[in-house]
Amino acid sequence: MFHRFAINISDISLPRQFNNPFRYTPHRLCLIAADEVRRYISSKKEWSEELSKGKMFGVLIVSNQKGEVGFISAYSGLLCGRNNHPDFVPPVYDLLTPDSYFQEEEQNISAINRDINEIESSECYKNALISLDTERVSSKQIIEEYRKQIQENKALRKKKRLATLSIEEEARLIKESQFEKAELKRITMRLKRREEELRSNVKQFEEKIDSLKQERKGRSAKLQEWLFRQFKMLNSLGEEQDLVDIFSKFNNQLPPAGAGECAAPKLLQYAYKNNLTPLQMAEFWVGSSPVGEVRQDGNFYPSCKGKCLPILNYMLEGLDVEEFNPKTLSAEITILYEDDYLVAVNKPAELLSVPGKTGGKSVEEIMQEKYFGAKVVHRLDMSTSGVLLFAKNDNVYKAMQTLFAMRKVEKHYEAIVEGVPREREGEISAPLLPDYANRPAQKVDYLNGKEAITKYKLIKTYIQGEGRKRSRLLLTPITGRTHQLRVHMAHPLLMGCPIVGDELYGKSDDRLMLHSVSVKFIHPITGQPLKIEAPLPF
Repeated sequence: MFHRFAINISDISLPRQFNNPFRYTPHRLCLIAADEVRRYISSKKEWSEELSKGKMFGVLIVSNQKGEVGFISAYSGLLCGRNNHPDFVPPVYDLLTPDSYFQEEEQNISAINRDINEIESSECYKNALISLDTERVSSKQIIEEYRKQIQENKALRKKKRLATLSIEEEARLIKESQFEKAELKRITMRLKRREEELRSNVKQFEEKIDSLKQERKGRSAKLQEWLFRQFKMLNSLGEEQDLVDIFSKFNNQLPPAGAGECAAPKLLQYAYKNNLTPLQMAEFWVGSSPVGEVRQDGNFYPSCKGKCLPILNYMLEGLDVEEFNPKTLSAEITILYEDDYLVAVNKPAELLSVPGKTGGKSVEEIMQEKYFGAKVVHRLDMSTSGVLLFAKNDNVYKAMQTLFAMRKVEKHYEAIVEGVPREREGEISAPLLPDYANRPAQKVDYLNGKEAITKYKLIKTYIQGEGRKRSRLLLTPITGRTHQLRVHMAHPLLMGCPIVGDELYGKSDDRLMLHSVSVKFIHPITGQPLKIEAPLPF
């Protein structure tokens, strides 16, 4: 599994620290290793169909006990139904081992699924449901018709009472009314009993189905926990913990499905078990982007946080790992506009709009030191620069929130993107949903996502080195979803032109080339039109 580089690497300096897997620029050795892996997998024609659908691979630069530097490689999950292809590290735990407890219990659960499907698709169950539904419709119709007849009879009795009636005739009318009311109750009870009989027939099937589902749920939960207990993860200190313990100590939750099967944990596990010293790691995508997500073939990506953050935090203990430090930034925040109610600043890139988990002061905290009680009215991504609005009191804050909610605030951004859009201007409409397994990423989801609309207009096209093209765009978000502009630009089925420097949806660069150039609205207090602009930094 230890691969020596195909080229001479003696002139390449080794990294001083292990890279932070959640934010990094691939080391030159990782680039070379990734190229070698890509050449290898491209020779496997039998893999081409599956790889075209997309797969994450990883490389780990290591040194062996002889001091030789090489690399090991891995893929996430399965490749063509296997987890043990030669030249790639094995899984942490092989759940595909024949006749294992996992396989046996999987078969038991599959048998339960077949039993459930057999009942749900049986003619007896279908007929019972049809009979019950038919009876409900029929009962409702019978009762409604009888009620209508009662109302008609009541109207006739009322008409008769306009004339002089004998005591006997009045008594007959009263008795008739009482009979109809009693008869309605009898009909209702008779129909209800019939419906209950039919419901009882359906219930017998449903109770059996529910019982099977409960058994399936219990077996699945037990099997899942058993499986996670088999993933005994190592760290560089020689310690070992299973996934259940790792996640319970990290966030007091059970591991998500697929935890421990990503490329990064597999690489570190193999290195520790085989006395290889980890030096640097990188993960890269091969093939098409998954449905809804944004992945570019050949791009490097940070490790997923949903599955890998707790695992890698544990596995990297004892290694000298780069800390998460945002890029160097200017702490100077320029005031663009100020009155008695509002203040607007030019937010620098790599500075949080509001307090977060990554450390360092946010713009809101800095502004509150000067303006007591100031609240940020909207947000910009940490890597986005430009106009950021603050309200000086709660009333103004609520008024501005209303303007944003009613889409009465016009925002414009400029961005430099890779490539050239197919049309000079247009509109993108694609709903977005958080990618919970890969926070803070968002994905396109037409079924469950929230409406997201962006207008764009080409400003200028550039020619870069080696004939590569980039474009400057004016972007106008109609809605304000998280990462909206970044996803709409990068998604291969939408614009297909990722913003330059977008580490999450594209490729790393000096910075994210996205800047909020202007915000325009009617001042909620003065009623005057207001346009605030921020000079372009790129």
